[in-house]
Amino acid sequence: MERQWSLEESVKVDAPPSVVYGWVSDLRNMGRWSPECRSVWVLRPPARAGSRFVGFNRRGLFVWPTVGRVTRARADSEFVFDISALGLPIARWGYRFEPEGSGTRVTEFWEDLRTEGYRGRIAVFLGVLFAGTDAARRAEVNRAGMRTTLERIARTATAAG
Repeated sequence: MERQWSLEESVKVDAPPSVVYGWVSDLRNMGRWSPECRSVWVLRPPARAGSRFVGFNRRGLFVWPTVGRVTRARADSEFVFDISALGLPIARWGYRFEPEGSGTRVTEFWEDLRTEGYRGRIAVFLGVLFAGTDAARRAEVNRAGMRTTLERIARTATAAG
């Protein structure tokens, strides 16, 4: 299997961009939407560009913490954060919010930051050690997780509406 370095998934949500942005930028919600993230602790809420946070993740028997930093927080349009582990860059995650009819097209995207070189090889090893997923399968696992996360966000909108 060839390694995939990025991907994105999207869904239409029955809520305006400002509302969906508010839900997603409150990183504490990730624990109830994401199939891997169990909880997020934001150092100085609310999360905005430059904010740091700690994520606690689990998949099967594997449990691992991550450190994140919000890199872009553009109200109603984009929310992006970078994830690291043990000081090594791991991934960039983000959400784009575009008006679509009376709702919002939410696009979740992911980019693998575990590049070549010794730091990249260490980060890849950590992915197997802590998360049980090698680099070649990470995109496949993330795509399934993104679909679940987006479906849960859409259900939140339906329940709120």
